[in-house]
Amino acid sequence: MGNRVKAWDIARVAFGNFLEMYDFMVFGYYAGPIAKTFFPSGSEFLSLMAALATFGAGFLMRPLGAIVLGAYIDHNGRRKGLILTLALMAAGTFSIALTPGYAAIGFIAPLLVVLGRLVQGFSAGVELGGVSVYLSEIATPGRKGFFVSWQSASQQLAVMLAAVFGIVLGETLAPAQMSAWGWRIPLLAGCLLIPVVYRMRRTLPETGEFLARKHHPEMREIVTVIARNWRLITLGTMLATMTTVTFYMVTAYTPTFGSSALHLASIDNLVVTLCVGASNFILLPTMGALSDRIGRKPLLLGCTGVALVTAYPAMLWLAASPSFAKLLVVELWLAAFYASYNGAMVAYLTEIMPESVRTAGFSLAYSLATAIFGGFTPAICTWLIHVTSNRAIPGLWLSFAALLGLVASLIVNPGMARENVKDERRAEPAFRDARNS
Repeated sequence: MGNRVKAWDIARVAFGNFLEMYDFMVFGYYAGPIAKTFFPSGSEFLSLMAALATFGAGFLMRPLGAIVLGAYIDHNGRRKGLILTLALMAAGTFSIALTPGYAAIGFIAPLLVVLGRLVQGFSAGVELGGVSVYLSEIATPGRKGFFVSWQSASQQLAVMLAAVFGIVLGETLAPAQMSAWGWRIPLLAGCLLIPVVYRMRRTLPETGEFLARKHHPEMREIVTVIARNWRLITLGTMLATMTTVTFYMVTAYTPTFGSSALHLASIDNLVVTLCVGASNFILLPTMGALSDRIGRKPLLLGCTGVALVTAYPAMLWLAASPSFAKLLVVELWLAAFYASYNGAMVAYLTEIMPESVRTAGFSLAYSLATAIFGGFTPAICTWLIHVTSNRAIPGLWLSFAALLGLVASLIVNPGMARENVKDERRAEPAFRDARNS
């Protein structure tokens, strides 16, 4: 009975995470039509860059959301926070799905789309952290990696569903129809799922670990503890950079890369993305469970090392003579890095953060990685290809992310986490004295 209950809790919390990532993927997949609708110009490159920059702009709000909403969750509880992030995500998604195009309302249209992305980003800043921490705190002993991996695994369902929508719409609608209004259909479909997710999250139980804690810090205390642990946040950001860059490269960027850089058929690019999502969905919980058995570090070091050496040569092989088969092989190879690394990394990131600021600390590190590196990966890769005329250059960008992850994996150790917990506990009397005064 207990296992069935926990499986249902995992499904309820992860389904909201699925919906959050689904909306992000739809925007990335349909960057071309969105560019024509909201950012028309005489240059197709400039329009696409504007749409990709808007996609990335949402990630700039993530660090702020991580601190503000993370502090709310660490003080008020995991369940309340997950309901709040869902409401914010819904508002952002509706604004993008229903905003008329530039031809109808002029410059107000792109402003509303950017605002919607900023709200989505603010919400997403803590959504992944809130889900990961919730799963880590309800995990059975010795299975934290497996439990937490379902946060990322749920995202792969979003990748697959968005790709399926793209395949079906591509086969049934003319290109002109897709550019005019077809891209809105997947977003509106996501909106229809929001009431279902709200109902599921409303009945989530609070985690026993949170309820057992006697002290739930206020915002000022959380900011103080995070500032005191800036080295750990920096290393956590470096750890998460490998995940965020690789994820957005093999999912959100693949349709754009395949079409604009490799000149492959749109339907082929979406099929590749669908296969990547399916592969990740299987590998993530598998590697999360493996990290429970052999430890997190072997996977972190092994994946970053292999990615560092092979990412650029793989992209060179693809760029030399692009084809559907080559794109599939390379993307699955890169996706294997992501799934194997992330299966260990996300659980590890929850373990090294101070207990009282676990959600805020995790979310800030992950959000900084996304805001600085991962979220702008589609725009950065598009720009790099444009200025270098080297279609394999995204491989070097991924190698840079792998280097950051490798260095962080070598430096971070459990001793740092214990010292941070001790610092946090020593700080609690000072916090109580400050409140009493």
